Amino acid sequence: MLRDAYQTLLDAAATVGSDRVPPPGEWNADQILAHVSIINAATIATVASVTAGAITTYDNRLSQDTWTLNNTIALAGGNKGLQDRIRHQSDALCALVGPTLSEEELNTLIPARLLSNDELLVDRPMPLRDIINGLAESELPGHTQQLQSLRRGH
Repeated sequence: MLRDAYQTLLDAAATVGSDRVPPPGEWNADQILAHVSIINAATIATVASVTAGAITTYDNRLSQDTWTLNNTIALAGGNKGLQDRIRHQSDALCALVGPTLSEEELNTLIPARLLSNDELLVDRPMPLRDIINGLAESELPGHTQQLQSLRRGH
């Protein structure tokens, strides 16, 4: 499910140029991909910390910061670089999550703070399993829809 969500997002990203102007208050394709890349990095770090027995948290606020998004775009080399980065991050995360996580690791409670459009969605401990499932079932499909909307010009 996670790998399929990444592939669908990457397929959508490949059809949207960086030059598409989003509606007011929305992100352009590069900003969407930078956001996903930052979320991926945070999720990989969280999974790695759990498997190492380290204490960790999960907080998506940095992935919504304009300066951080623009810096991530620049560091990745733009749209194509972001797509490549997300592809490699998805491979890494899917390998980490795959069959290697135990039930105990998946059930590990992670203090989480999740925002969307400056609205607090989650501010409580969440099982690692829910963070991963949320990425596959909500986060990636939501950003895939954003990219598809840019392609259609809506």
